[in-house]
Amino acid sequence: MNRSLRVALGLGISAVFLYLAFRGQDFGEIRDSLGRTNLWWLIPALALYMLGVYLRAIRWRILLRPVAPNATSNQLFPIVAIGFMANNVLPLRAGEIVRSVVVGRELNVSKTSTLATIAVERIFDGVTMLAFLAFSMIFVSLTSELQHLAIVSFIVFAGLLLGLGLLTFAGDFVSRMLQLVLGPLPAGVATRVEQLAESFLGGLGVLKSRGDLARVMILSIGAWLLEASMYYLLAIGFGEQVRAAMDPAVTLLTTGVANLSTLIPGAPGYIGQFEYGVKLVLNGAFDVAESQALAYAILVHAALYFPITLAGLVLWFRRSLRFSDLREDPVTELT
Repeated sequence: MNRSLRVALGLGISAVFLYLAFRGQDFGEIRDSLGRTNLWWLIPALALYMLGVYLRAIRWRILLRPVAPNATSNQLFPIVAIGFMANNVLPLRAGEIVRSVVVGRELNVSKTSTLATIAVERIFDGVTMLAFLAFSMIFVSLTSELQHLAIVSFIVFAGLLLGLGLLTFAGDFVSRMLQLVLGPLPAGVATRVEQLAESFLGGLGVLKSRGDLARVMILSIGAWLLEASMYYLLAIGFGEQVRAAMDPAVTLLTTGVANLSTLIPGAPGYIGQFEYGVKLVLNGAFDVAESQALAYAILVHAALYFPITLAGLVLWFRRSLRFSDLREDPVTELT
């Protein structure tokens, strides 16, 4: 499937979720709910969120250690912010590619190895979201829709973890199988694919250390708890229904469902999927009025979107980078 078709498909999927989220809504009520929000809560909420982004930079430093031992968290923090920005403004989750290209240029690291570390990040993020759902189920009952989402997500991430373990601890076997598959191909093509595979496997090296694995998991939980705290603080400054519903367990459930919903391909910034996920929890499971649930979803999404996007753009242009440069980088051809 070519890129244009994938972009069009993503836009179409987001349009469907926007329709499902907002059909039949009184937009005046949504506007009024937003107008009554105490925006002072944005200040501590954004501070916690940015601290969470910094924890992600620390986590990435650990994952990059086998291929970039001299990388520091302070070097990686702006690149993480740039990646968030790119995911928010470019299609096809291009932020992951952008991060690999920028860190490759600035730290002279294999871009394919970098992509491997980002893949590991995403798997740990998904596992953390599933942990949030599992914890919240101790205190609240899930609707059938939320149960289905949890089951599908569990199957997906269990498969990814299994594949990750196979690549990490059975790399020689994977390499031999790859050589058999590539045997009929021209020598130049086979060699290039083998080099890419070897570089990708090199990016998984940190997974062989139990200590580093534990640190990555702890940092993943910490980063997401800080983001969940943002949801909670914004709920305090919101309408009475949302404020009453968002106890700690529901906050973790909302964070988990909203972010698992964004795994569905869509438009840049996950527009539509995020709002639908929040509505699925607050309105579907806890009877918060649809207008209140959607207004809250818009507020949280805006807080997650605009500050990090603005910061990422500033950092991008301070580096004199251009989006057109990405089309000239060989890594982008993999997408």
